[in-house]
Amino acid sequence: MILEHNHPFLHWDLLMERDGALASWRLLQPVVCGQWIDAEVLPDHRMMYLDYEGPVSRDRGSVKRIAGGTFRQLTAVTGPTDSTTTSFELADCELAMQAMLRTRTDCPPQWRFE
Repeated sequence: MILEHNHPFLHWDLLMERDGALASWRLLQPVVCGQWIDAEVLPDHRMMYLDYEGPVSRDRGSVKRIAGGTFRQLTAVTGPTDSTTTSFELADCELAMQAMLRTRTDCPPQWRFE
């Protein structure tokens, strides 16, 4: 699930169901296939955000659904520079068929959609 969120600045929340909660990343630019997008790890979100659009409590702006679908992890590969790239298959997603999460010790995580 990707939500456009306008607080505290315009960004896109990527939400992935994991263990009864939504693992969450703040994407710092719109999703464009074929580009790495810098992200920030956020605290887990409540499951209600899987199908919620509208105002967020406590004056935290509003969210609008950009894309949905199902993530299925395919592989996780550790690289030579303390980096890990995890690949996901996306089902029923309007934006892409595959996503990759790259994490490194020396920079923020990045997502890529194909």
